[in-house]
Formats: sequence, structure tokens, C-alpha cells
Amino acid sequence: MRPSLALALFFATTLPAQSLQDAIRARIAGFDGTVSLYAKNLDTGESVGIRQAEPVRTASTIKLPILLAVFDQVAAGKAKWTEPLTIAARDKVSGSGIIGTELSDGVQLPLQDVVHLMIVLSDNSATNMILERFTADAVNAYLDKIGLKTTRSMRKVRGDGPDLKAAEGWSAAGKLPENQKYGIGRSTPIDMVSILERLERGEIVSPEASREILAILKRCHDDTGVRRRLGDVPIANKTGALDALRSDVALVYAKGGRIAMAITVDGMPKVDYSPDNVGSLLIADLARMLVDGLARH
Repeated sequence: MRPSLALALFFATTLPAQSLQDAIRARIAGFDGTVSLYAKNLDTGESVGIRQAEPVRTASTIKLPILLAVFDQVAAGKAKWTEPLTIAARDKVSGSGIIGTELSDGVQLPLQDVVHLMIVLSDNSATNMILERFTADAVNAYLDKIGLKTTRSMRKVRGDGPDLKAAEGWSAAGKLPENQKYGIGRSTPIDMVSILERLERGEIVSPEASREILAILKRCHDDTGVRRRLGDVPIANKTGALDALRSDVALVYAKGGRIAMAITVDGMPKVDYSPDNVGSLLIADLARMLVDGLARH
């Protein structure tokens, strides 16, 4: 363990909330980028944050609010989990997932399978199929209904590298000039933690839907961030990645309490999609500090 991390963890596990925040600031000192985070022990109510109410680019963590909106549509009888969605060339993009590279145009998948791919593998093409069926405006309408007006779905995913497509599926919010910088989504750490807290309380759509959403999040394959240093403790999470950004929204079922957290690091100058991206390593360190620092002792 690096000496700086060891010292930060010592402070995080032995001192109260303000000292935990000081320890977090010590860990991120010198980091070449911006860190935004919020974490809350859902059992004790204790919390800590840095820029927690300031909007951030979501990258793929916007797929969590999209998932909530789909569950709401199904509960309202406006869609069925068995409803077939057809893979179309317009929705196939590069990046994470398998639909864009491994499945043929015209193949039909049930809605339930498509949402699983969107979250578990963070499949970008699956996300576009969902937004083609339900629209980003419908996602935002659901977010308005539950009182989260800062979090917005902006548009479909464009892909990356030489396969970058023209942006499609814009929401009204996405067309606003001030939102162009956010890409596919905008949120705040405190909004994302609010979603996790409501899920854990069974308040998203229904208690049954909330449990199923958390079960899907627990199957997330990306273990480069929050999951990295926490061993076999159960975790429900959704990650995001862009050239200069890494993010993780997670509910950690730790012995010292259920710790909900949302961490975004942005502005990194070096493009690195390896598991050891400095942003991913920072998120891993911060997650360990937050779990230890907010846990009941």
C-alpha cells in the first residue's frame, strides 16, 4: 500500500467526518483533474461530500436513471419485459458491450435482456435501443416526477474512435447550448446517492422494482473502481468512462453500514483505457476510505 493511502486510511478510520473529508482532500491533492463525490451511510445518516451539488458529466452512469425510467414504463403498462427490440444499424456504436460488434442487424432481443446488457456490460448499443424505444425526454420526465431535475439524459451514445457517429436522439435538455459540454448525461453526486438511497428504501417505482434494479446493479462487471479494494462485500454499482473521466455510483453493503457513494474524476490529461487508469485507482482508494470512514465502529 502506498504511504499516502495508508496515512489517509488511518485518518479516515479513526477521526470524525470533518477529518474524513480532510483525509480525502489529502489523497486527491496533486491529482491532475477534478474530483466530485458524495457518500452517505444509510444506517447512521452520516455523510461527506466534495462539490456534491455541482453538475458533472455522467458518462455511462446515466444508464442508471434510464433503467429507472424503463421500470416505470413497464409498471405503468406502457411496455412489457417480453417486448422484442430489434437491433438496427443506426443504434450500433463502438465502446462497451457486445451488440455493436457481435450481433447482427435485425436480431430481436426482449426488452429485459436489453436493459440487462445496458447495465451489466454497459452496452452502448443497448442503451441506444432503449432510448430509441422510450426517448431521452421520457427519461427526464420520469426524473422530474421523482424530483431530480438536475439529472438529465441528453441523447443517445455516439460511440468512440473512428466509429464516432453523429449525435442522435436529443432530448429538449440536450439541445440547450449550456448542456452541450455534458455529452450523454448530466447529474450530481448527491442526486446519484439519492437514487441509491431510494432504491434501498424500495421507493423507486415499487419495492419489487427497487429490489430488481439493485439485483441488476450487483451484476455489474466493471471492478476497476469502487469494487477494486473492497473484497467480497456485496456491491451494487454502475460505472462510467470517457477519455478524461471515470465515475462510479455504488451502494456498498459493508459491515459498518450501507454506504451509498457517487464519485466522478474528470479532466485527466492522459487517455488510458487500461484497468489501471489513474482515475480508476483514485476512485478505488476513495471508496475504501469512504467505507472505512463512514462505517459504524
